[in-house]
Amino acid sequence: MEEIKESRATGVKGDASKFVPMSLTLGRGLDIGTANLVCAARTTDGETIIRAQRNAFMDIVSNPFTKNMLTKLDVNYVVSDGALCVLGDPAFEFANIFNRNMRRPMKNGFISPDETDALPMIKVLVENIVGHPREKGDVCYFSIPAEPVDMEMNVVYHKGIFQGILRRLGYTPRDMIEGHAVVFSELADEDFTGIGISCGGGLFNVCVCYKTVPAISFSISRGGDWIDENVARVTGIPVSRATFIKERGVDLTNPRNRVEEAVAIYYRNLITYTLDVLKHEFKHSRSLPTFPEPIVIACSGGTTMIKGFEEVFREEFEKSDFPIEVKEIRRAADPLNSVARGLLVASISEE
Repeated sequence: MEEIKESRATGVKGDASKFVPMSLTLGRGLDIGTANLVCAARTTDGETIIRAQRNAFMDIVSNPFTKNMLTKLDVNYVVSDGALCVLGDPAFEFANIFNRNMRRPMKNGFISPDETDALPMIKVLVENIVGHPREKGDVCYFSIPAEPVDMEMNVVYHKGIFQGILRRLGYTPRDMIEGHAVVFSELADEDFTGIGISCGGGLFNVCVCYKTVPAISFSISRGGDWIDENVARVTGIPVSRATFIKERGVDLTNPRNRVEEAVAIYYRNLITYTLDVLKHEFKHSRSLPTFPEPIVIACSGGTTMIKGFEEVFREEFEKSDFPIEVKEIRRAADPLNSVARGLLVASISEE
């Protein structure tokens, strides 16, 4: 990389003015998602602060005028091998304006083997979002996928990359499976007992937990990206455009046109597939706990934010002949940030 432009919290949602080391307690929670990066921290007066940005970049024409304008507009960018790459949320905006696809450092929940610039870009994106620790050795819990049940992939390399990035920033890294973090965030009132599902862009991560102890954890190699890619394929539009339409305001229970109909079809298929895999894993697991009473299924993640998600999930659940008695299916109150909040709980508990 030839040049890195210092970030001034561009493309970061949340109150960045409070996200400085001396105003925060020890401990961070970092959700490393295929689609989004989310960091949670707590201020000294007890307020939880969230920073989030898309886990994406896009190369554009590099010339002095473009660089000067991006600097004036406070758009975060990196110059690598002579190419100018816009980072984070602006990459999504540029992709839709120019009818192109974003470049993604991660694919299916892991560092992308197909993206040559994945490592330098993810390093800058993580540094921008997590910031510096309050003191050297500050604990940062970061999310990792559970081992997938339907593709050949392991987390060893992926976990090692992010451990190294966080150590170089001065943190003590700790990893936690995404679904487990959902349990920490959403099931405190149930004594951290139930099923947490993180519905992300690259994977759906599932954790069955009893009183904080994970009994079964696995991931499914489909998520929001799988929906977008299939919608783009059957409708003939770019993937970034499919993502934009999906996030703009589709109602799964009332699609209004061909693209929205495709979104609804693939959402329902993904939910049905997830429930089928859950039943299969429960049937073949020797570590499934015998719950003394009905449990809660808590769903989080950006893929749950679409209108109608809960209704469709409940409809498909009623058809599924689920092997465990469930008293409630609910979506997280803050779906996009739920995993980061759960990781922050674990981090503060350790500190």
